[in-house]
Amino acid sequence: MKHDEMSVMEHITELRKRLVIAVVFFFVAVIAGFLLSRPIIIYLQQTDEAKSLTLNAFNLTDPLMVYMKFAFIIAFVITSPIILYQLWSFVSPGLYEKERKVTLSYIPISLLLFLLGISFSYFILFPFVIDFMERISTDLDINQVIGVNEYFSFLLQLTVPFGILFQLPVVIMFLTRLGIVTPMFLSKVRKYAYFVLLVIAALITPPELASHLMVSIPLFILYEISIWISRISYRKAQKARFEEENIKK
Repeated sequence: MKHDEMSVMEHITELRKRLVIAVVFFFVAVIAGFLLSRPIIIYLQQTDEAKSLTLNAFNLTDPLMVYMKFAFIIAFVITSPIILYQLWSFVSPGLYEKERKVTLSYIPISLLLFLLGISFSYFILFPFVIDFMERISTDLDINQVIGVNEYFSFLLQLTVPFGILFQLPVVIMFLTRLGIVTPMFLSKVRKYAYFVLLVIAALITPPELASHLMVSIPLFILYEISIWISRISYRKAQKARFEEENIKK
């Protein structure tokens, strides 16, 4: 049955089915996340950035909170391909055959970009930010007492948003295939998009020019790559629709 031939109730039933599958897999992944959290946390505590600090627990629940945060992040990463597949399954009936095959290939690309974004933030940006904060403390003669929960919360707040922001090319590619956005529209709103990206960069970095540029410039490059990918996707989508319509005739 085609997507546009389904009734509203059938759409709702199909969406509910996809959500239930995603939620069930997510809760199973949370259990796996708790098992994987310990070796990851221990590894992160042994890095140069963490070794230069003395991590303390200010509350009895702090270690548990760290475990839970990592368990949910790990569960999200494990479940993301399943969530994306359920999303694809929901919208694919409304796509042409070639579009279905192409959009299905976005799932591994999306996971790869997420891991690439986290890696960029952790290995390049995070050490710079830690060094910057330590230099400020030294200049002000402040003895830092770091909570383990606060340290890992800061780490996740800095890295996870990058994993999401690095999804921009895939999201643009997907929306272009669905006909929601066009490369012409993306080019037209470029200056507004740059302003939004500047604001996002300011929110996730310390108030320091070098770190702000380290975030802003990659985001600008990602946006330009997204426009280029959108142009390719737009041409392929137009070609696929033209071929499908000719076959029907």
